[in-house]
Amino acid sequence: MSEIGIGTVTTKVPARLDRLPWSRWHWMIVIGLGTVWILDGLEVTIVGNLSAQLAKEGSGLEITQTQVAGTAAALYVAGACLGALFFGWLTDRFGRKKLFIITMIVYLVATAMTALSFSAWWFFLFRFLTGFGIGGEYAAINSAIDELIPSRYRGRIDIIINGSYWLGAAGGALLTVPLLNNFAVNIGWRIAFGLGVVLGLAILLVRRHVPESPRWLFIHGRDREAEQLVDEIEERVEQEKNVRLEEPAQSMTIHQRKSIGFGQIAHTMVARYPRRTILGFSLFVGQAFLYNAITFGYAQILSTFYGIDTNTGYFFAVIAVGNFLGPLLLGHLFDTVGRVPMIAGTYIGSGVLLLGTAWLFAQGALTSVTLTACWCVVLFFASAGASSAYLTVSEIFPMETRAMAIAFFYAIGTFVGGVAGPLVFAGLVESGVPGDTALAFSIGAILMIAAGLVEVFLGVKAEGKGLEDIAEPLSTAPADASR
Repeated sequence: MSEIGIGTVTTKVPARLDRLPWSRWHWMIVIGLGTVWILDGLEVTIVGNLSAQLAKEGSGLEITQTQVAGTAAALYVAGACLGALFFGWLTDRFGRKKLFIITMIVYLVATAMTALSFSAWWFFLFRFLTGFGIGGEYAAINSAIDELIPSRYRGRIDIIINGSYWLGAAGGALLTVPLLNNFAVNIGWRIAFGLGVVLGLAILLVRRHVPESPRWLFIHGRDREAEQLVDEIEERVEQEKNVRLEEPAQSMTIHQRKSIGFGQIAHTMVARYPRRTILGFSLFVGQAFLYNAITFGYAQILSTFYGIDTNTGYFFAVIAVGNFLGPLLLGHLFDTVGRVPMIAGTYIGSGVLLLGTAWLFAQGALTSVTLTACWCVVLFFASAGASSAYLTVSEIFPMETRAMAIAFFYAIGTFVGGVAGPLVFAGLVESGVPGDTALAFSIGAILMIAAGLVEVFLGVKAEGKGLEDIAEPLSTAPADASR
């Protein structure tokens, strides 16, 4: 598709957004958009912890635990990959707000249908469609958050929001315990999916008040609407803080456009920013394989090696807390110490710790409790690193390609690690041989370390910089070209 131009305009919108102090308005953005990761964590964890229950006779589904942890998990991730690409393109073309509403609706419908599953094929179909909606959320939400949050806060907010996935994981893990123990085998798992629908509806209500990205508006020929929106935001912030915001000196001139073709998107990523493309791919493959392979199968590990099948939620909740504390406590360092040392350190550090865990597991030196403790430490660092992968690809490419860049790296990285990972990992765990499971741990560790080394050599120093300073918009024009 060829691009369609509109006109040329000079604007201070990016500078005006970046110089805003933190306010209640920003909290509304965080709550309305960031909470989607809680849903994703809830979804993945519920399925992982329910795998043994779903496989029991009388569950209402003729399905095996390996099919739940392997096939269904892989279909969920495959749906997320395709959804990211499809909705990512629509997000760049039609705007952030339309798509983060549509993708949430897709998620809600698919999750409700999952709760009504009556056979394995129905369960597989709607796990795929649930992933399709969640994948679209990643592209639309990350784009909007980075374009609305001031540059000096962007790193920590993005990382903490992505890390909030694990709040959902902890909640999902704890919810499965009473659902598995206090309800009939064919009822508890349906209630679990139903709770995801309730949470999604609450998020949708808040999300209605989140505005379109002013950055997207002025590039797509709606500069007056963008200026008016920023005027309203500034007025709210000034009233709350009782301050008078100074007019920023920095402005930019851009050629407005309605759309951008796939050819130019590909050229931008491959020809204009090849080093950044390699960086994004490496970070996503490393974290995706580690998380999608291991997270989907952790309940299977407890069941296979330790005979725990109904109380896996307690163990997973501990891991989830460690995962959330990593981004929460380390997030601000990505803005102060810097992107490169923190991303490289969290990737390499978690990989080394995981290799140690794999060796201990292969030696039979770990119990269910000590394995959980090891994982808690490993994922404290890995979670901050994984969250920084989303931050990286959302800020190092031009505005016009942001959603597609997020979608592309999420889809490619997650497909390599997330589809192959659960399928391979489920088979390795099913063998019941500790060395096979340790091999899966080791593969994930090596990929994390490799990604950390790529960051050392190709990382971008983006801390504290405006998005337009990190990657100049493709639409940028000489200042004297403005109308």
